[in-house]
Amino acid sequence: MNPNDSFGLPGPRRNNVLRVGFLPLTDCAPVVMAHELGYFSQYDLNVQLSRERDWAAISNKFVNRELDAIQSPASFPFTISLGLNCEPCACVTGLILNLQGNAITLASSLRNSGVVDVTSLRAEIFRLAGRKTFTFGVPHALSTHSLLLRHWLRQGGIDPDHHVRIIPVSSIEMYPHLKLGYLDGYCVGEPWNSVAIEAGAGFCVATSADLAPLHPEKVLLVRREFAEQRAEEHLRLLAALIESCRFCDVPKNWELIRSELTHLQYVNAPLECLLTETGVPFNLDSSTIRVFHDFAIFHRHRANAPTRERAQWLLDQLVHHALIPAPDPIGRAQLLATFNNDYFSRALALVAEENCLTATEARRVAVSANATT
Repeated sequence: MNPNDSFGLPGPRRNNVLRVGFLPLTDCAPVVMAHELGYFSQYDLNVQLSRERDWAAISNKFVNRELDAIQSPASFPFTISLGLNCEPCACVTGLILNLQGNAITLASSLRNSGVVDVTSLRAEIFRLAGRKTFTFGVPHALSTHSLLLRHWLRQGGIDPDHHVRIIPVSSIEMYPHLKLGYLDGYCVGEPWNSVAIEAGAGFCVATSADLAPLHPEKVLLVRREFAEQRAEEHLRLLAALIESCRFCDVPKNWELIRSELTHLQYVNAPLECLLTETGVPFNLDSSTIRVFHDFAIFHRHRANAPTRERAQWLLDQLVHHALIPAPDPIGRAQLLATFNNDYFSRALALVAEENCLTATEARRVAVSANATT
């Protein structure tokens, strides 16, 4: 079977099947572990996971009702509501799955040319002007990755719309494109930075923790009608994922998490490129990142609350970088309403205060679940 195809992962036998889409990224961990550890079953949910190839495919399946909920970039509640690069669809998020978690990686050939940061990259771009167009990849033209890459380029005096070319590339294709010379760099989530770095094909120059500390990165997205017509089911889905986010934010649980993510039906990446308690292979002298615990945040800092303040920040940044048109006051209010903290608060009330499995208990649950499937 092609590892890029969708995988249907059956849950327990219950009436309604919830089809949840995700991409093979380290920060799909809350979705994967909610399935593997039985959090979905605990909340009486029959969840079928679907591994998708890229953000365009997952958003199209979502809009076309092939998926009930998706892991998505935090910008998608806005862009899908507006119908940018897809059919418009009224949607809402009641849960942020993680903060931060992206990095910018450049081709090793650039380091051989003296590029070490955005300032030296600008010098190289201008030196080769007229002879070479530098090309950078992002997983989606309207994703948080595009926002971060544009911000970084502008910090060094590089116009992202005129001095370079930015193109959408599937996350899993970033490393091969970089290695083959089709890309000069990219902004993507893990483990696709680590894969390039470990292979010697690239080096990291910035992380999202440096560029936009604690920014909302991935959310759980559902159609508004789903949240209204299947309200109880929606809240139970959020509650299960809140528990999973809490589990994923504990470093001692990462050994189990990475052993699950490495499987073909999930991320399908080498263990050494997935989250570890000792750190990430970025080696940035100026970075605030020292361990993965600081790189991607699944639960700390009230990470899961889709607050109005987070929505406002993200919307303002997307408008500032011309990724979406500036809305009028009514349109702005409607877009901000796609981040619904009330759903989150109601789901949180369903979650036991300290109902978080230890790593040993989780491994026992995972082994038991695998033995019965």
